[in-house]
Amino acid sequence: MSFTIVHYNHPILRKKGAKVAVFDASVVQLAKAMVRTMHAAEGIGLAAQQIGQALQLCVVDVRPAEADFTWELDGAKPPLDLFMPMTIANPKVTLVTGTTEDTYEEGCLSFPKIRGDVDRPEAIVVHFQDERGVPHVLRCDGLLARCIQHEVDHLNGVLFIDRMTKKVRATVEDAVKALAKQTREAAAEKAKP
Repeated sequence: MSFTIVHYNHPILRKKGAKVAVFDASVVQLAKAMVRTMHAAEGIGLAAQQIGQALQLCVVDVRPAEADFTWELDGAKPPLDLFMPMTIANPKVTLVTGTTEDTYEEGCLSFPKIRGDVDRPEAIVVHFQDERGVPHVLRCDGLLARCIQHEVDHLNGVLFIDRMTKKVRATVEDAVKALAKQTREAAAEKAKP
């Protein structure tokens, strides 16, 4: 099973997710379905809000991207294939001391074909639980850090367009408004008896 990805301006995208309190088979199944949905859409990250659920849960898989980044998971450096795709529940992100900001063009599965430069800290530490509730600590930088920050923003109702400078936002504003109109029209059509 895969999910339909909700598009901007769906209200769920602005909802802060509830903590995942119980880690049971339903969470494992949800994470697997989210990974399938993300891969089908050719994305590298997907948050629960993007499939219509306000939960502190997202999935990430940066293996398809050719990017330069480093990582340390639970004090080790396992190959990406051992922990990707990864499920991140109840994340707490902190910045690595002394890290700089980096500008990179981002896209979002909830904003098809809309891309823009976003400034984000280069290196982070994230404390999280996997789909079975096991706690982990991940130190990372580059694209992996950016992807996690993008998804954690979703979990808190923050969108990548909110992180754009006014100048960058202006370049995508017409496309964002058109997408919001499409989303409204689709919701109205669906609501018809």
